[in-house]
Amino acid sequence: MASKKYVASGQGENYNYSQDHCFVKVSSRDTNGELCLVEDTIKPGFHLKRHHHKIMTEVFYMLEGEMELIFDDQPIVLHEGDTITVPPNVWHEAKCAQGGKMLTIFKNGQFDVFLEQLSKMTPDDFTNNQLMKSVSNKFDIYEE
Repeated sequence: MASKKYVASGQGENYNYSQDHCFVKVSSRDTNGELCLVEDTIKPGFHLKRHHHKIMTEVFYMLEGEMELIFDDQPIVLHEGDTITVPPNVWHEAKCAQGGKMLTIFKNGQFDVFLEQLSKMTPDDFTNNQLMKSVSNKFDIYEE
């Protein structure tokens, strides 16, 4: 990155999906792929299927509401102000019944580029399991 980059409140690459509304606050393109920061407004009924990453570390910081993270050894409910770090190779799933808001740091991942690619896909693409698996794996997201 040649110079500083300022992203104001309510700004950033904007991806509004059925389960959440994301603003990319720091792009992996601006950090040599080392990290990205996403502000995520989670919609009621949010469910992220069980998955893991081989390289990426995720750091979740809950701003508003509650989110349940389900791990093999125990579930953890994040409340406002709570933070959890999920290192590579840890299987996890997330549920947020009432909705909420969080910041997520993705270390050694290009989650923002993944969101960008999803935004260019058609409804038919999302029903193609082989394509979805390929796209997810390309961005270090592995489901069962």
